[in-house]
Amino acid sequence: MFELTRFPNLSAAGRLLAPELIEPANMPDSIVLGIALAGVPVAREVANLLRAPLDLILIRRLLIGNESRSHLCAVDVAGSLVLDDGISLSDSPSTPLEHFLSDAVADLRNRQRLCRREQAPVNLSERRVIVVDCGIRTGSTMKAAARALRQLKAGRIIGAVPISSREGYAEVAPLFDDFVCLLQPEEFINAGYWFVDFSRPGDAEVGELLRGLSH
Repeated sequence: MFELTRFPNLSAAGRLLAPELIEPANMPDSIVLGIALAGVPVAREVANLLRAPLDLILIRRLLIGNESRSHLCAVDVAGSLVLDDGISLSDSPSTPLEHFLSDAVADLRNRQRLCRREQAPVNLSERRVIVVDCGIRTGSTMKAAARALRQLKAGRIIGAVPISSREGYAEVAPLFDDFVCLLQPEEFINAGYWFVDFSRPGDAEVGELLRGLSH
């Protein structure tokens, strides 16, 4: 049982989270996916301990969905682009909305190339995937990741965070096959509050964190 305290930094949180994932990860085809940007240092520590490959999830929120506070997103999962239902790209954009969507997805692709250092996409079909972020407030980021992985037909999907709001956990956990969370404080505030040092890598630095742990 973890005491309610602040983590020194993102990497330290990952070192505490990783042992909780050893048993679910005992599969040769497991892969760890860190949600960029703040989730990546946490995910690197998990991948290190589990001796599993590490890759990225990058999310670009695009439009407000039908449900309150929901967003339709473009998600890059280990090099594969996934669009939420309701998002379509035009080959010849003409309206302001079509231009916005085209530009936003192009920006996401450019980020992916920078962060992943032009690595080829990874086939996640039927693989066991561990999705790691730094924390959950509303759960919108983890929801987008889970939707994308289901579209890609990943096998068993495990979510993992060092800390979460209770409301966010209740929203997100049912979307995964298993979910690990170290702390659920009564008053969450925001993810950064729970880290003494909440320094996050930039896009260019993420490639360094992947080095030696990618495919």
